[in-house]
Amino acid sequence: MGANCCVNISGSKNPKHWAGPHKDNLSEATFGQIVEVTRKIIDEVKPTRTYFTLEFMPWIHPDSADSYLRIIKAVDRKQFAVHMDPVNIINSPKAYFGNGVLIKECFKKLGHLIRSCHGKDITLKEDAYSTQLEECRPGLGQLEYRVYLQELSKLKDIPLMLEHLPTADEYEKAAAFVRSVGKDIGITV
Repeated sequence: MGANCCVNISGSKNPKHWAGPHKDNLSEATFGQIVEVTRKIIDEVKPTRTYFTLEFMPWIHPDSADSYLRIIKAVDRKQFAVHMDPVNIINSPKAYFGNGVLIKECFKKLGHLIRSCHGKDITLKEDAYSTQLEECRPGLGQLEYRVYLQELSKLKDIPLMLEHLPTADEYEKAAAFVRSVGKDIGITV
């Protein structure tokens, strides 16, 4: 196929939702299981060109750039790399309003290992007294796309894939937004 990577998530202990929150997801025992299973997949498949990657998740390892670095070191396999999805690690108002800094940190620490990226956006509900973040179409939220595209443009041949939109029209609008941001900063998307 010539794919850059195979993207997966590390899994969840949640019995009802395959990627849902659970009190044990971020435990050391679960971290060990993630490392063991990731090694087993890579060792069994023996990829030569394609990389196995885990997607960032807000309540599952890897949940930050540092968490990803820790998993990479523990897995210790050449064909293990990074799938970048900054929306999935925006999990607080601080991360929400400072997501440009968060994006730069991820690319600084993980950029040489990034093999693919997701493109989506995020909003913070304003009329609630607890933090409520919601994924949305690129252009309707607050993700710093200028920063995201600038950092991504420093890498070679890394795809940015839109996801979780309900219609082809929504994908077209999202793509138009991302391309317009790219055009504004001199990057062809």
